[in-house]
Amino acid sequence: MTTQLEKPESVKEKGHGHQEHERRWPDYFTFNTDHKVIGIQYLVTSFLFSFVGGAMATAMRTELATPSSDFVSPLLYNRLMTMHGTIMIFLWIVPAGAAFANYLIPLMIGAKDMAFPKLNAVAFWLTPPGGLLLLASFFVGAPESGWTSYPPLSLVSSQVGEGIWILSILLIGTSSILGAINFVTTLLKMRIPSMDLHQMPLFCWAMLAVSALILSSTAVLAGALVLLSFDLIAGTSFYNPTGGGDPVVYQHLFWFYSHPAVYIMVLPFFGLISDVLPVHARKPIFGYRAIAYSSLLISFLGLIVWAHHMFTSGTPGWLRVFFMAATMLIAVPTGIKVFGWCATIWGGKISFNTAMLFGIGFIALFLIGGLSGVMLASVTFDLHVHDTYFVVGHFHYVLFGGSVFGLYAAFYHWFPKMTGRMINETLGQMHFALAFLGMNLTFLPMHELGLLGMNRRIAMYDPQFTGLNVLCTAGAYLTAVSTIPFVINVLWSVNRGEKAGNNPWRALTLEWQTTSPPAIENFDEEPILWAGPYDYGIDSHNAEASQTVEELLAEVGAESR
Repeated sequence: MTTQLEKPESVKEKGHGHQEHERRWPDYFTFNTDHKVIGIQYLVTSFLFSFVGGAMATAMRTELATPSSDFVSPLLYNRLMTMHGTIMIFLWIVPAGAAFANYLIPLMIGAKDMAFPKLNAVAFWLTPPGGLLLLASFFVGAPESGWTSYPPLSLVSSQVGEGIWILSILLIGTSSILGAINFVTTLLKMRIPSMDLHQMPLFCWAMLAVSALILSSTAVLAGALVLLSFDLIAGTSFYNPTGGGDPVVYQHLFWFYSHPAVYIMVLPFFGLISDVLPVHARKPIFGYRAIAYSSLLISFLGLIVWAHHMFTSGTPGWLRVFFMAATMLIAVPTGIKVFGWCATIWGGKISFNTAMLFGIGFIALFLIGGLSGVMLASVTFDLHVHDTYFVVGHFHYVLFGGSVFGLYAAFYHWFPKMTGRMINETLGQMHFALAFLGMNLTFLPMHELGLLGMNRRIAMYDPQFTGLNVLCTAGAYLTAVSTIPFVINVLWSVNRGEKAGNNPWRALTLEWQTTSPPAIENFDEEPILWAGPYDYGIDSHNAEASQTVEELLAEVGAESR
């Protein structure tokens, strides 16, 4: 039975009974509680910071094109490295995942908004001040100890800059915790009555797993950073070895959050990819429950593998064996996802549009990062390549090849829903080609550099590594250039793109049952659960909608044969 939603005064009727809300640009600069506005705010903010972090990466790669220090000083290089890592993790990938969660979760489960709209707005408005504080540290001496901020190096770094860095991370971490509370409550309490947990899109399952990780680990990082600030400002000795402190304790606390942070960054895009691939392959997702439960298993295992980052930190042999086994075990649920994605597109009628190209690229690149991760799980191998460029290559295949390509796939897929306009496919495919080539040219040679013994986090190196570093720098420039067609595409398509209609991809999840962009409270009436793209069924109480669904399902069935 459908229910008519109460319409606020700001909403007016459009044809066929749909609501319309005329957004103005100032709405996106205000304390707005609409989850869609907050999602756009997160997305735009994260991309702006990504351009800053990307510019820093390009400057570092320019320095590394030659063995000597001839572009930036070693001190400035260390500061750029710290800022680049912090920005890309805490101000791009994490907020970008929150952007899609804010925008899509209520739409996907048939809700009007998030469970706590004001708390949702507070969570976002903690992020820009945190980011601006971080950038401001450049004017007072940015920290030089890397995004990990290990003591005792961080204790002899710029005191003011390090203190600002700690404060910015505390603000962003608080934002993540508030968002996680909202996501869990919304998913568990605000689904339409006819939707049970096993009819949620897989992105919703992924966000449940991510939220559990955030709530379990972020407070540990906050505690570690508060104690570090005491050592830095008040002269205590929690981590300072000269006063009897133990810097390895910081490493344990830091990695208890920061290894789960890898899954906080990548799991949302696992979920988004699981919802993108079936649409553009015209097939149902393969192994829905296995993929859903594997997200929860990754969330649990992600909490017990942190010390594989510390094999060289005096970890006892028996403990190394445990963390090696646990790290290798986490490859099993991740492999389940990869097999599910491959089986989904196998034999499908694939549309090689931009969203699907980034989706397939995501699978290929993340698989390379995952396989090198299994290699690093081995104690003997890790001892050889620890703190070398092999780790840098692995890390970026997981987070750039994984998270960022997943982000772009999701962006191109849901762009018509967010804006009501279609993206330009020519520019989009140009963006993919440049990004894919640039990413591999940048990070693939790093594996060989690491095996040859080149240390990471250095501005000067042995001239024998020059050739491979030149390749990496050329790839970094190509990756930077790839953002140009992306930005042009977005700006042009938002204003001049072809009208998208409500469901240009002929998708079956609930967000495509409303207007593009959606009305202020998302749906005119309680949406019809088509039983999702995972367990097909028709709710026949709406004849017109059911006929449309039947046509879509018949088409999907015919195309997949």
